[in-house]
Amino acid sequence: MWGRYYWKRRAEVEAPLGIVVIFAWLSSDESHLKRHVNLFDSLGWNSLVCHSDLLNLFFPYRARSLADCILFELIKEVKIRSLPIVFASFSGGSKSCMYKVLQIISEKCEGQHAVDEYKQVKDCICGQIYDSCPVDFTSDFGTRFILHPSFLKTAHPPRIVSWMAKSFAFCLDTLFLKEFEIQRADYWETLYSSVNLGPFLIFCSENDKITNYHVVSNFAKQLRNLGGDVKLLRWINSPHVGHCKFHPEEYKISVTELLGKASILYSRRMTNHSKSIVAGYNPIAKSTSGFHRVATNSNESLKRNAAGSFKCEVETADFESIPDEQKWILFKMKKNPQDENPHGFLSKILFNDDPKIVEGWDIMPNPSFPGIQILGRSRL
Repeated sequence: MWGRYYWKRRAEVEAPLGIVVIFAWLSSDESHLKRHVNLFDSLGWNSLVCHSDLLNLFFPYRARSLADCILFELIKEVKIRSLPIVFASFSGGSKSCMYKVLQIISEKCEGQHAVDEYKQVKDCICGQIYDSCPVDFTSDFGTRFILHPSFLKTAHPPRIVSWMAKSFAFCLDTLFLKEFEIQRADYWETLYSSVNLGPFLIFCSENDKITNYHVVSNFAKQLRNLGGDVKLLRWINSPHVGHCKFHPEEYKISVTELLGKASILYSRRMTNHSKSIVAGYNPIAKSTSGFHRVATNSNESLKRNAAGSFKCEVETADFESIPDEQKWILFKMKKNPQDENPHGFLSKILFNDDPKIVEGWDIMPNPSFPGIQILGRSRL
């Protein structure tokens, strides 16, 4: 295991409304996440916190090992009592562990075991939060992160440290250029393929020195093009992973809304599971008796915290309007008669057929991505 993890459970006797899996930023410790954990606790959700090592960014087997441990913890929880699960990624946390979790539950990793148990966890995942991420994975990301004041605890890094970091990035380019390109394509494909798991909430800043704002903005646009429910909240001037500290009211209102949506989606999934069971035992439906309370309490919490207003800027520009140098990922669908589905979700997008709206909530069909090839423009 290349990292560490721990639970932060609610002190109240009342059962939690859900679980937030926090994929923390590199170099963070427990004290740095106290504000986020307290926020989720105040909304009735437990937290499973994951800290990754820096080298997980460059060596996927390390991220896979940590992801297995996180899933093992979630499987234990789901067996006891099924609850909605939301993933919250900060900075490089999406690359150092979270994307491997998404691959495992989607059965895209070799040598997987307990596939049925992974499916139980996947059915409970009902939303994702991205804070100051996702980052575009290139070798210079590690350099930019190491030289950032939040890592070195100083405003100006020593010249020798800067030289060593840049030399390290150059060596990585020389030795692993092709491997990094494969990892980069695999990383973005995994994030986009999770569009059907639930709504997205993305926090970013235009002056972020580590995470490129245009990368985050384009990520949100592509998710919408794939039919995702995406809310992008941006600030002109807000520090990297510091949005919760410097904009607490806006942050709390948006998180409350996302958790409320996740609870409603979970409730509907469990209802569909119950209806599909004709006979026999379904471990996922074992704990569905309280899901109506989950959705109701989350909505009440949303109404209590929704007082006030804030500016939430959402990008809606069409993909074709994005400058060529910013089109860092394209989707090319292979024509395979056996895989084509004229009534599938992607076909509806191509032929301008809007997805169905169910009771005012946009529930997207489960999209599939047969024969996807990712063509990424290297910035290494």
